[in-house]
Amino acid sequence: MSEEPERVPQPAGPARRLDARSLRGLAHPLRMNIYELLGLDGPATATRLAERLGENTGTVSWHLRHLAEHGFIEEESGRGTKRERWWKRVDVPNELNTADFRDDPDTRGALSVYLHELAQQYFSRVVKYFGEDWDDTWRSAGTVSDWSELRMTPQQLEELNAELMAVIARHTPAPDAEPAPDSLPVVVQLQSFPRKEGGTA
Repeated sequence: MSEEPERVPQPAGPARRLDARSLRGLAHPLRMNIYELLGLDGPATATRLAERLGENTGTVSWHLRHLAEHGFIEEESGRGTKRERWWKRVDVPNELNTADFRDDPDTRGALSVYLHELAQQYFSRVVKYFGEDWDDTWRSAGTVSDWSELRMTPQQLEELNAELMAVIARHTPAPDAEPAPDSLPVVVQLQSFPRKEGGTA
């Protein structure tokens, strides 16, 4: 497998560093889609998730239990019934350092699946945004941009990422903060990575 980025950046704060066992527990296309929906839209039942994903409820239930066994999600207490449980994400961000798995051939497959699905989720969110109908106020407020003129050392790139995440953290409201009446959920995606320089023939 080609060289992977050293780290998938996460917001500042306590984080769970993925090990081989937890990586295998999450690195499955359907489980990652379930995990993403619970993160974006909050708690849900297997039935609701199955409807959104176009999957069988029994299959989704099995993957929910698998995610729970690995500590990624938990049952929402005081809600639901014995027949229909509500699930939510555990409120701890995940941190992945690919260097932890570079020399372990048994986890390379799981790492490849995880990174591929993660990139696919980021891509799908942007494509969905492009295809949706937004008024001019929201359309002009969003951005999809890239900058390719930078030249940095690894340390400079780490410092840039830390500064960008600090800015996002300053704009992240407290969990108990009341949202403004005209606010909507916003996704901020950050990808920053080196590229191999191309030569001329």
